[in-house]
Amino acid sequence: MPEHPVFAMKFAKVYPLYVQKAARKKRTKKEVDQIICWLTGYDEAGLREQIEKEADIKAFFANAPRMHPNCKLIKGVVCGVRVEDVKDPLMRKIRQLDKLIDELAKGKPMEKILR
Repeated sequence: MPEHPVFAMKFAKVYPLYVQKAARKKRTKKEVDQIICWLTGYDEAGLREQIEKEADIKAFFANAPRMHPNCKLIKGVVCGVRVEDVKDPLMRKIRQLDKLIDELAKGKPMEKILR
């Protein structure tokens, strides 16, 4: 079965969309970075490096230092898909990040987003 086309997308192309989504709801780039770093284990320098070298989404998650152990607590629906029901591990990570950014954009406090 061929891989989903989203896996080959450059994270550097998706990242500004996360920032824009947050900014439309008066949230900050710093908060987006905090969420990404919390979920993936990247530090700020590691996140910047992945963006600058234009890693694809598959490589971005494959190179992540560690997924946060509480990522299993990320539940709910994003884009009509229930996050916890996604079978493909990489797609689940993508949906988890999408869900966290959605929660940020909906005004949820950071301490609740970062379970």
